[in-house]
Amino acid sequence: MRFVSFVGPQGVATAGMVVGETDQIADLSHPACKTLMGGTPATVQALLEHGLDHWVQRLGAATIDGDALRLLPDIALLAPLPRPGKIVGAAFNFTDALAERGMAHPVEPVTFVRSGCTVIGPGASICLPPDVGNIGYEAELAVVIGRRALRVNREQAMQYVAGYTLHNDVSGSDLVKRDGGNFVRGKNMPASAPLGPWLLTADALPDPYAVHLKLDIDGRLLQNGSTATMLFNIADLISWISHRMPLEPGDIIATGTPAGVAAMHNPAAWLAAGTMVSIEAHGLGRLVNPIQTGVPFLDQ
Repeated sequence: MRFVSFVGPQGVATAGMVVGETDQIADLSHPACKTLMGGTPATVQALLEHGLDHWVQRLGAATIDGDALRLLPDIALLAPLPRPGKIVGAAFNFTDALAERGMAHPVEPVTFVRSGCTVIGPGASICLPPDVGNIGYEAELAVVIGRRALRVNREQAMQYVAGYTLHNDVSGSDLVKRDGGNFVRGKNMPASAPLGPWLLTADALPDPYAVHLKLDIDGRLLQNGSTATMLFNIADLISWISHRMPLEPGDIIATGTPAGVAAMHNPAAWLAAGTMVSIEAHGLGRLVNPIQTGVPFLDQ
């Protein structure tokens, strides 16, 4: 099942369920869905907090009133989780990317934390601060946590996964280098974390290690890899991270990126204003974002 967030009638983030393989969504905030929702707020975050497995069963068995159906092209999609609590990213986690750089495999996961405030949705502009050079893209499979995870054993870790989405881990490479390898500034630029277009529930992606990730800029294919080359798998990452910080419903783990990052192309393929970057994976959809120069929070 696929869940989206979109701009609802009152201008707030609203949850929708994609109906089967169609381009229709059920607007879960519609009055016709009031009894079905049973008092649960119509947001993806609320569905996660109340147990997404429950909602998959409940909504899957429901007959949706036609008045609550809307067409995907007619709505303004947001990130499926417009403001996740945090994104925990895995660096240096794909063997083909490590080989491309001539790097040894890390002996344990290398992680960083990205603020949920950096998240933008499909179609929103990635903003390149004018005083930061060499900003790159990273096509990633993102794991959405469904329930509180603290000190989780690897064997039980996948029980905490609610679903998956696509993530572009836009990175200020010059900032990371300038900060001696510290990721904080380079991974937390405003409007630098596209997420979407939808949340695909875990049951609909039985093998997360067979996801073919492609990224292009204006049609030029730059990344063409697979999650099969992930070094530390999802269970490893959940266990490792949850032994260092709690993971809450709606938190996201960004699992890393395959070969083909910007610095490895000749010439380097750094993001540039006026272009369009797209990530695609079967079942997970296509995440497209224009690129512009600016700092959005200061421009407003």
